[in-house]
Amino acid sequence: MDFSNLLTYILRIRKVLLNKDFYFSLQIKRYDRITYGNKNAQWTILPNLISEESIIYSFGIGTDISFDLSLIEKYNVSIHAFDPTPKSIEWIKKQNITTKFILHEYGLADFTGNSEFTLPENPEYISGSIKNVLDKTGNNINIPVKDLKTIMTDLNHQRIDILKIDIEGAEYDVIDYIVRNKIEIKQLLVEFHHRLDKIGIKKSKKAIHLLNSIGYKVFHVSPNGEEYSFIKD
Repeated sequence: MDFSNLLTYILRIRKVLLNKDFYFSLQIKRYDRITYGNKNAQWTILPNLISEESIIYSFGIGTDISFDLSLIEKYNVSIHAFDPTPKSIEWIKKQNITTKFILHEYGLADFTGNSEFTLPENPEYISGSIKNVLDKTGNNINIPVKDLKTIMTDLNHQRIDILKIDIEGAEYDVIDYIVRNKIEIKQLLVEFHHRLDKIGIKKSKKAIHLLNSIGYKVFHVSPNGEEYSFIKD
């Protein structure tokens, strides 16, 4: 174990002891899996379920699209990326990116309309927070948001093969929406934010239980305990 992995291991133990994290056993182990992306933007998928025709939604891109570009390079897929953050949009437009990376300048929520979006107080940071679920103290702006069914209708998609949601604490309402509306997704990748006092581990445990109740099983948990990968088994 190298120093970086050891530090991650120690920090996670500390979070568990402080009741800011929990260990969750994998529910599916029989599939081959592979991890793509830079160290701070890694996601693990089941590669045998991806083809050039796969429909992939990537919510929350910030300024690191290494995961998305890896999928494009490896599988020749198109990626529909979504982020309403002004700095993210500005950054993307300055990059020389393949046309297979398609940016949509709105956020994901459990409704369609407009939402208050709190930007970080530190101008060096990127990620904002819908309805200030992360208890940030920066400027508030209004952004457009859409629910999944509306997005799929707008893009003329009948299915989602991979849905990645890294949406700064808003994932819980979206998961409730997915369960209520029985949205069919083959692989679901979620960053949970239970380390934050305003959220807590009970919300993540409930979200996992809800997903389990409609057939989603965990096939990967990241070393830091925040990124979960599910498959509809």
